[in-house]
Amino acid sequence: MIIRAILAMTGVAFGFISPTFARQKDPIDPKIDQQIHALATKFDEAYNKNDPTAVAALYTEDAVRFNANNSRFHGRKAIEKSFADIDFKRWHSYNFFTNVDRVTAIRNEVRSNGRWSCNFRDANSASRKGEGRYSWIVIREGDTWKIRRDISSSGGGAGSGSGGGGGC
Repeated sequence: MIIRAILAMTGVAFGFISPTFARQKDPIDPKIDQQIHALATKFDEAYNKNDPTAVAALYTEDAVRFNANNSRFHGRKAIEKSFADIDFKRWHSYNFFTNVDRVTAIRNEVRSNGRWSCNFRDANSASRKGEGRYSWIVIREGDTWKIRRDISSSGGGAGSGSGGGGGC
């Protein structure tokens, strides 16, 4: 009787443990980690040139972008327009910097999380600083990595996220 109880409890324990192991993230290949860091650098360079076409080219055709104001932009054209109209025309964002904190692989996707910061001009043309966090889901398209989902949030700064309605 005791052996049956122990076996039953062991089975229940493995039932809870197995899904946890199934969700574990794959170790990231150092080469992929380097490529994701390079993608973030390309993003910063295109952004700091105020080039919405170059920024949008880093996204997949069906990408989704959520800025810190919870605005949603679906598709590369809509994302390009959001950068052009909001980030560059309305807020005159500049000096954008992405700091990649963590890169993890999950199946055929890579997740990149980190922090961003930039400067922008407020409604009175005063220079302000924005900062926050970002989360990207990145996939391989041919030989390049492209952003499939971009979620940004503001945190502690005057801005409201990558492309948000309060700068950057």
